[in-house]
Amino acid sequence: MAVRNHLIRTSPQTVWSVLEDGSRYAQWVVGTSSSEPVRGQWPQVGSAIRYEVRFGPLSLTNETVVRRCETGKDLELEAKAGPLGSARIAIEVKPWGDHCLVVVDEHPLRGVGGLMHNMAVEALLQVRHRAMLARLAKLCEAEAVEEERRRPLGRVVPPTPGEGGARA
Repeated sequence: MAVRNHLIRTSPQTVWSVLEDGSRYAQWVVGTSSSEPVRGQWPQVGSAIRYEVRFGPLSLTNETVVRRCETGKDLELEAKAGPLGSARIAIEVKPWGDHCLVVVDEHPLRGVGGLMHNMAVEALLQVRHRAMLARLAKLCEAEAVEEERRRPLGRVVPPTPGEGGARA
């Protein structure tokens, strides 16, 4: 089971704002060179983004479809990979004190990918998830710094109830 978590030093709202922007998918998903929304209003159920993966001169274009979304908390995606099949990717966003714990759970869903799934593939997914979550953290933490920089001086932002004291 390719499950990995990462503590991001910002609020769950900031993390969700990055996840809900389908045009930023390629900025944090390892292996993806570009992405663009193609159907529906991302991340509503049924909406999709097209992404491109490049291997030197070769490129593969496919799409990722939202299968389940609980705004601000859970995002479940089906990432299609052509002849390899598809994978289920669940992203959970949890308040963790003043920070955010992000849990990613990825498993083959359809096609050849499921037949090839073994411990070596699991190890590669763990490496990929580590890099992906580090990229997501870097984006979210930079966004939080920028939000703080734009906040008018002297304006106090009260803690959000139920969010462990994190500022919006």
